[in-house]
Amino acid sequence: MDKKNENGEESVNKGGSISGYDSLHTLLSANLKPHMYQEVSRLLHGLNCGKPLELIALSANGKALSSEHGFDLQGFCFHADKEFLREPRVVRVGLIQNSIVLPTTLHFLDQKKAIFQKLKLLIDAAGVSGVNILCLQEAWTMPFAFCTREKRWCEFAEPVDGESTQFLQELAQKYNMVIISPILERDVNHGDTIWNTAIIIGNHGNIIGKHRKNHIPRVGDFNESTYYMEGNTGHPVFETAFGKIAVNICYGRHHPLNWLAFGLNGAEIVFNPSATVGELSEPMWPIEARNAAIANSYFVGSINRVGTEVFPNPFTSGDGKPQHKDFGHFYGSSHFSAPDGSCTPSLSRFRDGLLISDMDLNLCRQLKDKWGFQMTARYELYAEMLANYLKADYEPQVISDPLLHKKSP
Repeated sequence: MDKKNENGEESVNKGGSISGYDSLHTLLSANLKPHMYQEVSRLLHGLNCGKPLELIALSANGKALSSEHGFDLQGFCFHADKEFLREPRVVRVGLIQNSIVLPTTLHFLDQKKAIFQKLKLLIDAAGVSGVNILCLQEAWTMPFAFCTREKRWCEFAEPVDGESTQFLQELAQKYNMVIISPILERDVNHGDTIWNTAIIIGNHGNIIGKHRKNHIPRVGDFNESTYYMEGNTGHPVFETAFGKIAVNICYGRHHPLNWLAFGLNGAEIVFNPSATVGELSEPMWPIEARNAAIANSYFVGSINRVGTEVFPNPFTSGDGKPQHKDFGHFYGSSHFSAPDGSCTPSLSRFRDGLLISDMDLNLCRQLKDKWGFQMTARYELYAEMLANYLKADYEPQVISDPLLHKKSP
């Protein structure tokens, strides 16, 4: 049940709802008059080609799975202007967010099997809904145990062609669907080194490639550098049957140059599979990906897990808090952002969910033509500045007021 604060108002409860509602979007739509909500939605979600986002008709089978298993299912459409020389390039994209299934105290094999069973249902829902490209959340095969600093969680790591990839390859081939699978990778050819990796599985069940997380957090409970270091795969863009995609894993969303590099390599959709908690990052969550979509003229799919994961042993953080056994609440809220500044409402803060979007990739070039961000970027100016910044004798370009340190008479 939701608790009331000192002013008698209901607030976010431990389960993750907002006064009993799945999301800010559902709270506002339920409590504002239609004309007021329309204006609020315009400000919060923007307009796509001058109009509010349209809902898409979801398949009966997909809706039946959602109803039977209680996961959030939403679908929206991003249009582009009609062109004379190019046909529309509409692709259906899906994001899955989920909680773990079993307590973290149980056998690792049982935990993993239970997650696979849950994901099978959600992926089936995406498949029967006609999704072309599907992205799962960061480290989807396991609890996000990197807060604990306990090395036994490395047992969840697997090779690129390991169990989870084989599981998804069958589903990718069955549904003619590209699947992005973020896992804990074990590089058996290089000393069993551990990486935080996204594997791109093609729609024929083939492995297209992989990308390793570029930026590793060292904040609060995020003790990830105990397990893996910064990736070494650069900023690859994967050309698939349905478009050019890239993966900016979790903490990389806080680094504008990371987003930029994927855009420079030609990405049309960049996925941001994440695991982040409300107290730390929620005010930033709806802003960063949307900014990246605008600045780089591509679509962004943002995924965050849901639930509160409690671990067997208490651990401490870098923020001086007393020892504790959980990370905090993973607030879900997965969503899509478009290069024109529009974005979908978010999935639930506390329920598993599948978010589907039809997006016309022609919108990417149309926004490049409209705003000219790339044309006016003056990359050479910043390349020179960054090259100088990396030098040991770099001095900031600061011009001081000559009277600033002059003593008064």
